[in-house]
Amino acid sequence: MKVLQRYFAVSIAQAVAFVLVAFLALSAFMDLTGELPSVGKEGYAIQHAFLYVLLRVPFHVYEVMPVATLIGTIYTMAQFASTSEFTIMRASSMSTQMAAWMLFKIGFVFVIITFVFGELIAPRTAPLAEKLKLSARGATVSQEFRSGMWTKDIVRTEGTRGTVTGSRFFNVRQFRTDGQMLDVRLYEFDTNFRMRSLITAARAVFTGNSTWRLEDVTETRFTNTRELPPPGGAAANTTAAGASAPGTFGQETSMVATRKLPSMELVSEITPKIISVSASDPVRMSATELAIYTRHLSENKQETERFKIAFWKKLFGPLAIFVLMALALPFAYLHTRSGGVSLKIFVGIMIGVGFILVNNLFAHVGLLSAMPAILVAIAPSLLFLLLALAALWWVERH
Repeated sequence: MKVLQRYFAVSIAQAVAFVLVAFLALSAFMDLTGELPSVGKEGYAIQHAFLYVLLRVPFHVYEVMPVATLIGTIYTMAQFASTSEFTIMRASSMSTQMAAWMLFKIGFVFVIITFVFGELIAPRTAPLAEKLKLSARGATVSQEFRSGMWTKDIVRTEGTRGTVTGSRFFNVRQFRTDGQMLDVRLYEFDTNFRMRSLITAARAVFTGNSTWRLEDVTETRFTNTRELPPPGGAAANTTAAGASAPGTFGQETSMVATRKLPSMELVSEITPKIISVSASDPVRMSATELAIYTRHLSENKQETERFKIAFWKKLFGPLAIFVLMALALPFAYLHTRSGGVSLKIFVGIMIGVGFILVNNLFAHVGLLSAMPAILVAIAPSLLFLLLALAALWWVERH
């Protein structure tokens, strides 16, 4: 049985590698075609385009590995059927359960490879590709909205700990690849959703330990007769309605107070990682990043469903390889009269395309319905697993 296991493994690995290289070459060609119109503009040269395409290859490995495994396994099983090798193996006491177990052990290796690319390599190379592209053009990170990127955190009495006293909205017009934020606006509200302050800064630099250094700052604080605002610094330039002394926010009767500062420190749960993740595609993020960002959104009472679905798909995505390899096993029972190898490969491609379409369909349905995110992620695999079991039941009885 060890000889058969090795023979299965080598044959399937060679076929999967061939299909994977073909898919990666096609994906790289399409990426390069999309980059060529930008070559020669704003310092973006052809070598930048090639390096950008190269850095995106790990993400494509994660993306196409399940389908490549399906097609490679179907090709191998169809070859075994056409040469009657599988018939001889069955005559030598190899049962369907033994064949499925051998495929499971081979699939486990492909699952590990897919997980490594999807969780460790691709989440690091994809941001590098975008930074390379933007740096070559001398640009900043692109924003989803015209007003820039938005995110939200909670204001606490002791920085990132203590009692919640309000909420703060970050508006960043430009976020540079080195982690700096340009043209920053901070809107701070109390627990009753009354605006307490508006802070604008020309630049914000993350200094570590949940602290930002804001530069060229203008702070406008809003108060009412029931709230005594904290005093301003001695160097502050303050203009307040009803203020009794310059350099302070005014007395209890103040309504609006403004001061300008060359710099100030801001303690916040928002980090450059969260800012960059908020502008990223969830599909290209690792499960760890998705978990952290989903928790951040949940704590700030923001929509999390999209990221929950992406998180569970990231966990269960590689496991779909087991299901697709199970779908390939029935092809070993089909004789040459059931169609040539090329026809079976075509059927395999259609099954792979169908799996991708169903997977994407469930993701969109999950966003529109109240289905649990874990069910949305695992439902396509369960559906195709039932199809594989039904196909095995049919071929064993015919």
